[in-house]
Amino acid sequence: MVLEALVLSVAGGYARVRVGGDVLLCQFRGRLRRSGILPGDRVVVSFEVPGQETVERVLPRGNVLKRPAIANVDQALVVFTASEPPLNLPLVDRITVLATHAGVGVILCLNKVDLIDPGEALRLGQVYQPSGFPFFATSALIGDGVEGLRPVLEGRVTVMAGQSGVGKSRLLNSLDPSLSLATGALSRKISRGKHITRRVELLQVQGGGIVADAPGFSRLDLEGMSPGELGDCYPEIRSLSAGCRFTGCHHQKEPGCAVKESIGSGISLERYSSYCDLFAEILEWEKRRYE
Repeated sequence: MVLEALVLSVAGGYARVRVGGDVLLCQFRGRLRRSGILPGDRVVVSFEVPGQETVERVLPRGNVLKRPAIANVDQALVVFTASEPPLNLPLVDRITVLATHAGVGVILCLNKVDLIDPGEALRLGQVYQPSGFPFFATSALIGDGVEGLRPVLEGRVTVMAGQSGVGKSRLLNSLDPSLSLATGALSRKISRGKHITRRVELLQVQGGGIVADAPGFSRLDLEGMSPGELGDCYPEIRSLSAGCRFTGCHHQKEPGCAVKESIGSGISLERYSSYCDLFAEILEWEKRRYE
């Protein structure tokens, strides 16, 4: 007998899979060790030998993220803070770019709002308002705003992304206390969280929805992305570029650029600045590739 299953996590040559309401630990064929199995994969499991369930093959993937390594994601919940650890909008934008490029929806979550002035939370929401990304302000510690996330997670596979220490695991615990995920304090010396989450694992959250708790990270490469693709990964730039004088405008030094003319209204200065920084990074990568 063979059945379709969802891979929840992978470690040591075994995959934890969910088949209906059951969770099983399965071995997988040697050829799959080479090609790889990812959390989020839909797989076919054989039950020919009782107690030795085996993953036979991986079904076609809808999308794949490199870091965190996960397949078939509907959306990314990008968690960040303005304090403890300090605000890092360039990293937030880098994550949103890579998620959008992979065809994954983006939701923004400003956590630990209990540590900042309400006006700062409002300002950060306005930074991203032209992008159209849903924006939530939460405090996982005291529970403020957390329930607002539940409807957008329901019925979807969501990967939580963000640097260590922003409170991803605590947010999940607040949504579903039965998960009892380990959380850690921020290092005062380096203002950075410890990597409490060691591997990608898909978790069923009360009220519906599957969420991937993933290790934090601080750097993601844009290698292989073209300058034109970068602009398409900023929704506000993609929308405004239709008004640019020149087709293929890179929104740098070109005259008649609708994006530059809309800074402060159609696109925030912070978002445009991050776009320019990532654009320069892509150009540098392309230059090194042909040297």
